[in-house]
Amino acid sequence: MNSSGDRSPTWTFLTHHARVLLEIARDPQVRLRDIAARIGITERAVQGIVTDLHEAGYLTRTKVGRRNHYTLNLDQSFRYPTEAGLPVGLLVNMFTQRDLPDGVEAPGDAAREPAAPPAPPAMTIGAAAQATS
Repeated sequence: MNSSGDRSPTWTFLTHHARVLLEIARDPQVRLRDIAARIGITERAVQGIVTDLHEAGYLTRTKVGRRNHYTLNLDQSFRYPTEAGLPVGLLVNMFTQRDLPDGVEAPGDAAREPAAPPAPPAMTIGAAAQATS
């Protein structure tokens, strides 16, 4: 029997679309080949994902010399119905803040940080299970 450390993961919480978006948030001038290498997918897959994100309004591309510069629309809402009212900026801020040393604030955080959504009612896990039964 294998221990959990011996098996490679078969699923993750974040999709490739989320991972590409986060890489662009970390470096708006990142090359697609660098994104592909960092997250372990092909450059062609990254191109398709960037096209998807652009067409859905999550980012814009501006040509600067021979490179692209990406600007994220952090106010754009998630696509799945259960998160549709939440801005994608919440996810981006959560993961890009993780990359900063303690006590360092990201440049432009106040300008790009979306308004916080209303807090959900407080509920314990046991109460959530009872509410759904």
